[in-house]
This record gives sequence, C-alpha cells and structure tokens, in this order.
Amino acid sequence: MTQPDRTTITLPELGSARVVFSLWHVRVGDRVTEGDRIAEVLIPGATFDVPAPATGRLVETFVLPNAPLTPGAALGTVVEE
Repeated sequence: MTQPDRTTITLPELGSARVVFSLWHVRVGDRVTEGDRIAEVLIPGATFDVPAPATGRLVETFVLPNAPLTPGAALGTVVEE
C-alpha cells in the first residue's frame, strides 16, 4: 500500500515584507479542491486569499490568526486523495 501524497500549503510572494495571517476558511479534516480559497492573509492595504495547492484533505495547520509571515512560509498540509 502506498502513502498518500502530502502537499505543503505555502505563502506566495505578495510583494510586501509585512504579511499577517488572517484566518482559515476551512478546518482540519475538511476536504478541499485545488484552487479553493482556504485561507486569508493581510498586507498593508490589501487582503489576499490563499488557494489550496492540491485536492484532498486539510490535515494540519501551522499558523494562527495575527501571526506574522514571510514569503514561502508553511501554513499547513493537504493530503491528496
């Protein structure tokens, strides 16, 4: 039996050094489809959605609201189904 693929959700480059995690739109255990809006981050003057990088289940999250972030930061993990 093979292990399912795990995909890390990472913060994309948003052109700002100041990025703050806002909220999760899904909970651990929820099924997501690649491209779905799953989280939200803030930069001064704008809000950005973070899309699911793969179809599967959100199995873990690494950040809480108001956490400062840097580009490429790991936000959570999706296990592909």
